[in-house]
Amino acid sequence: MAFEGLTEKLSAAFKKLRGKGRLNEADVKEAMKEIRMALLEADVNFKVVKQFTATVTERAVGADVLESLTPAQMIVKIVNEELTALMGGESTKLTISPKPPTVVMLVGLNGAGKTTNGAKLAGMLKRQQGKRPLLVACDTFRPAAITQLEVVGGQVDVPVFQMGQIDPIDIARAGIEHAKRHGNDIVFIDTAGRLHVDQELMDQLRAMKEAIEPTEILLIVDAMIGQDAVNAAKTFDEVLDLTGVMLTKLDGDARGGAALSIKAVTGKPIKFVGVGEKLDQVEVFHPSRMASRILGMGDVLSLIEKAEQAFDAQKAAELEQKLRKNKFTLADFYDQLVQLKGMGSLSEIAGMLPGMSGKALDEASIDERAFARTEAIIQSMTPAEREDPSLLNNSRKKRIAAGSGTQVVDINRLLKQFELMQQMTRQLSGKGMKRMGKLGKMGKIPGFPF
Repeated sequence: MAFEGLTEKLSAAFKKLRGKGRLNEADVKEAMKEIRMALLEADVNFKVVKQFTATVTERAVGADVLESLTPAQMIVKIVNEELTALMGGESTKLTISPKPPTVVMLVGLNGAGKTTNGAKLAGMLKRQQGKRPLLVACDTFRPAAITQLEVVGGQVDVPVFQMGQIDPIDIARAGIEHAKRHGNDIVFIDTAGRLHVDQELMDQLRAMKEAIEPTEILLIVDAMIGQDAVNAAKTFDEVLDLTGVMLTKLDGDARGGAALSIKAVTGKPIKFVGVGEKLDQVEVFHPSRMASRILGMGDVLSLIEKAEQAFDAQKAAELEQKLRKNKFTLADFYDQLVQLKGMGSLSEIAGMLPGMSGKALDEASIDERAFARTEAIIQSMTPAEREDPSLLNNSRKKRIAAGSGTQVVDINRLLKQFELMQQMTRQLSGKGMKRMGKLGKMGKIPGFPF
């Protein structure tokens, strides 16, 4: 989970404050010392840490906090507000050109993941905003870069424009003209990765910028490299005047230094984050939500958005009618599992719930295995068996167990859970159904492997 180490250290600092009925200035400064160490260990820029702790201390020693009945909560609130401000305050949207196409130039270090993440962004804009993106292959240095872009473009159903190993500036120009002719309203220019100290290659990027006049210049940078990411962002910004940053591999960034430093050091907003290896695991960056995650307060809004994207509204309506009529089958159960799986790993989902720390997710791997077993068992059934579990005699159960790599006891356990779920739905109708919708959405429901 992103920022896991930082979250645990900040939680420990706040826990000490909560144990005190009243706070004095010495208590606040002692807490700030621990917060400062936590941020430095998270590889946050030293100057950023110094300014941040000074601002928080100044606000926290005010009379309104020290005289508050819940001073510890007030300090958490202040830290939350200042973390949000540190990361940009509000989310920053991609600038859309009034005259299509919008041209987005993707730049970054070698190995930062420009090609893959360019496809991620294109796919997200197509799914969520109905855009008609085009990927343009301008990485003529790396072997197989064009092929890679064509592969990931095909996976997100976005066309790719390429002209082989010629001048990348000529390819970029031709790609934009192609977009105009074919109705593509947003163009992603995939440039070659380069070291920020390589003057010749940086000059090439500057020349491309002047030639195509992009609407956006996004720096794709690996969150795992910490302060090196900040230094790279600073250099690229000086040469190209970046419009924004996309942080990749945020799901593996247990420290958080890059996310907390980039905006403060460069003045350029983080617009998107990559949160996993799958091509749909990309999100708009929301500073306030990220601050809440860092402080262990969860991110319910992002969880709701994921649910809205993953769950089919029509299927949900059909399911409600089946539940009302007590016609819920294992086939319906399986459909719900698939849609839930589309939201991401159970660890990722749990990490968005308030109060969930890294240690609290130690059992998540067990849940994931249970989830996979349940899916395998239902997939190994015939359509008739899914509709009518009473058909499942010992012989059929042995066949399903062999086909799913499980045991008969696992099948019996699933059927028992499903039976409990059916019993629950029989008792619910009308107002009871509505009540279950309100109270049970986030609760533990019999039959689900968590």
